[in-house]
Amino acid sequence: MLDPRVLSSIADLELVARVTVDGTVSGLHRSPFHGYSAEFSQYRHYRPGDDLKYVDWKLFARTDRVYTKQYRETTNMPAEIALDASASMGFRGANGVSKFEYARVLAASLGHLVASQGDAVGLSVLGETLRTRVSGRSGQPHFRRILAALASATPAGTTAPAALRRTVDLLQRRGLLIVLSDLYEEGDEADAELRRAARFGHEVAVFHVLTRDELEFPYRGDVEFEDVESGQVLLTNAATIAADYKTAVSAFLERWRTRCGAHGIDYTIAFTDAPPEEVLRTYLLRRMTAPRQ
Repeated sequence: MLDPRVLSSIADLELVARVTVDGTVSGLHRSPFHGYSAEFSQYRHYRPGDDLKYVDWKLFARTDRVYTKQYRETTNMPAEIALDASASMGFRGANGVSKFEYARVLAASLGHLVASQGDAVGLSVLGETLRTRVSGRSGQPHFRRILAALASATPAGTTAPAALRRTVDLLQRRGLLIVLSDLYEEGDEADAELRRAARFGHEVAVFHVLTRDELEFPYRGDVEFEDVESGQVLLTNAATIAADYKTAVSAFLERWRTRCGAHGIDYTIAFTDAPPEEVLRTYLLRRMTAPRQ
């Protein structure tokens, strides 16, 4: 397993992605992304024995003739990676790796995995607006454009749901939307956009990126907390808020797990002290065994 501190310190994102993917997919006996869906091909007259679920009943109502829909299997699966670049993603845990650096390694690795099998991959860097967009295409030269955009991105400001909404609106084909974020946006707008993407027929995967410190609250004595996005400062004693904080964080995580599960959205929690290939492998194995629509 690769130490996240080592990976985040390497400037060559292409090397990081390749090494991470090599460790992730070893032992997998088939591509974790191929065979995503079937696309409509043509109509033909109904024949006795045809599965009734393929009958186009609306067409029957218009023509009084029974037709079935024919499909062709497709292996092309465009993927869009949406990376949260808000200031809160710059927070570093005890191991010194920021959420943004860790999410960037995951983003580069997932992009490499999709691009290496010849499928299209795009990138959206999310802030107050859609800061950077690299439209989805296939090929290694295009993937290097994505790596360059990832390398130049930095966490700052806030993330508005409008940025994710714009990303969803720009997706022209049914495919895979991968969101990497700490999900600290206020309100339910981000959840609504993820559900909207799922309703449009996209497969949606959420990587909830957090440091272990945010879960365990290892602070002692009098401490000063500063909201890196709003600048608001709180002076308090850690012992007086620790229990309430942990309860709130547990509820926060459970809320996102429940939301995603209720709408068929894949949810993966990714702590920055976990080897990235372990997080990716868990997701890919779950994806490979999940039933496809």
